[in-house]
Amino acid sequence: MLILFIPIGITVNLAEKIDKILQNEVPFVEVAKYYLDFTIYFANLLFPLFLFLSVIWFTSKLANNTEIIAFLSSGVSYMRFLRPYLIGATIVSLGALVLSMYLAPQASKGFNEFKYEYLKKGTEVQETSDVYRQINDSEYIYASNFQPRSKSARNFTLEHFEGNVLKYKISASRLQFNEKDTTYTLTNFDKRIIGENEDIILHERTMDTVLPFEFDELTPVSYIAETLNYNELNDFIEQESRRGSANMNRYLVVAYKRWSLPVSAFILTIIAVAVSSKKRRGGMGINLALGISLAFIFIFFDKVFGTMAEQSSFSPLIAVWFPNITFGILAIYLLYNARR
Repeated sequence: MLILFIPIGITVNLAEKIDKILQNEVPFVEVAKYYLDFTIYFANLLFPLFLFLSVIWFTSKLANNTEIIAFLSSGVSYMRFLRPYLIGATIVSLGALVLSMYLAPQASKGFNEFKYEYLKKGTEVQETSDVYRQINDSEYIYASNFQPRSKSARNFTLEHFEGNVLKYKISASRLQFNEKDTTYTLTNFDKRIIGENEDIILHERTMDTVLPFEFDELTPVSYIAETLNYNELNDFIEQESRRGSANMNRYLVVAYKRWSLPVSAFILTIIAVAVSSKKRRGGMGINLALGISLAFIFIFFDKVFGTMAEQSSFSPLIAVWFPNITFGILAIYLLYNARR
């Protein structure tokens, strides 16, 4: 199934992107690397569905040749008949788990970097209106109207604490990052030093200074979680949680999907066997039509709930596992009917 569909996907994608590739004079080696990453990226993304359709096709062939009837008539139980499918799903899922944890993130990084470097040419990766973060154990920053492309922000504030006591506060109407020397230019700079009896206020029209954070750390690109392997992703989520990142749900959805995809392989395998093990008058076409319909419903649930979690306060854990739970119940129901 992968060998059948991935080349079709590459052909369609190349036909869509060929104008920009030629216009930007992208080297052939970079294009080849891009489509290698493209193959791994989409194989990982769609592998449960490929497995689902493969099982339906294979089992329908058995059913149409009345071989399943022969199995069950010889005294083989339905669960014994199902066992090789589960063993196969286990092998495929273990491979997919390794792929999603370590290989697919690297492919996702190359896939997205190529897209933004050559195909979108300067399109902003992410727009963030407000940033509020804890950058270390004692300092917090806030900025509004954050612009990653121009590397600037408005209404910047940095607060420094010692324990629970505020020691000083820096504010500026505008923050501009200078890539040449990695300094920051603060416009309408004010620094308020908190004293025991009175405060000291310093004011400058503009101030060039060094601040204790990297500019790119303020707003990681939207796809960064997809490019990190399992250990790096856990560390990144812990770090972003401490900083109070506004994109935490997006990162958690990516993390939970790394575990949910292999589980969905088992569920979809059971559904595929239950749906296609019965010989039908319409033959394999009816089974494939039913299977593809269920596959689209699964994708719909996965995308809708994933987007809900990313764009609202909806729980990422529930959003990621709801399709598996729903289809798991459906798998039990279909398996019960198929055994009868």
